[in-house]
Amino acid sequence: MTTQNPTRLSPHAVQPTLSPLPRVRNIIAIGSGKGGVGKSTTAVNLAVALAGQGLRVGLLDADIYGPSIPTMLGLSGRPDSPDGKSIVPMRAHGVQTMSIGFLVEEDTPMIWRGPMATSALTQLLNDTRWGDGDDGLDLLVIDLPPGTGDIQLTLAQKIPVAGAVIVTTPQDVATLDARKALKMFEKVQVPVLGLIENMAQHVCSNCGHVEHLFGNGGGERMATQYGVPLLGSLPLALSIREQGDAGTPVVLSAPDSAAAEAYRQVALRLLEELDKRPRVRAEIGASLV
Repeated sequence: MTTQNPTRLSPHAVQPTLSPLPRVRNIIAIGSGKGGVGKSTTAVNLAVALAGQGLRVGLLDADIYGPSIPTMLGLSGRPDSPDGKSIVPMRAHGVQTMSIGFLVEEDTPMIWRGPMATSALTQLLNDTRWGDGDDGLDLLVIDLPPGTGDIQLTLAQKIPVAGAVIVTTPQDVATLDARKALKMFEKVQVPVLGLIENMAQHVCSNCGHVEHLFGNGGGERMATQYGVPLLGSLPLALSIREQGDAGTPVVLSAPDSAAAEAYRQVALRLLEELDKRPRVRAEIGASLV
């Protein structure tokens, strides 16, 4: 990656009709075509790994119906609102974060129709004081809900996204849905920076035997078919789940583990692919450089 300052990222081009947000240089959407592929766990560990590179990183939980980011980051309570209008993001492990989970009781179901959910997403994005006191964010990672519905469409139409990342598992039933997510981003002119193959292999803690429980090579085949990079493969490891439930992502709790190293390598590959995108001048929004 070639940037003038390795700790500050340049803003990169977004959808043709939009401009980067004033205090968020780049928005990266993490999506999947189906649930159960570990997308939120991946988003959390990637955000922490990116912050570990010296970047100013935020994480927006866009899953209005099933927010899980507060638990995975070990956060509770309600965020402050100094003026009664804007919200100060919560902070954990070097990452600023916002979620509807901070604003409702933990067991309260969000029984909202699509327009209400999409309105909540845009409010969470626009009313949060991202990078307040830190000269803005370099990256805001948005953890999308699974599927290709109202929230994803709102993101494509109203939120300036520098790139999207698709999370899948190797088996065919997962990559079939991941293909739909990839094609959706292409149709709405959001560049897909790459794929992440999650739960790619399991290493037995007793004997070290490697098993591909969900098949082998599905992410690589999909990447080849659609001409997008495979950013990396992540293991299926008990520690990832345990540390996620405990609120301490494995990137921090076990930094020397193979799982943590895999997340860090994916984060670096993501930055490399983002760096290939056209840049824009921070002070004037959409002028390409």
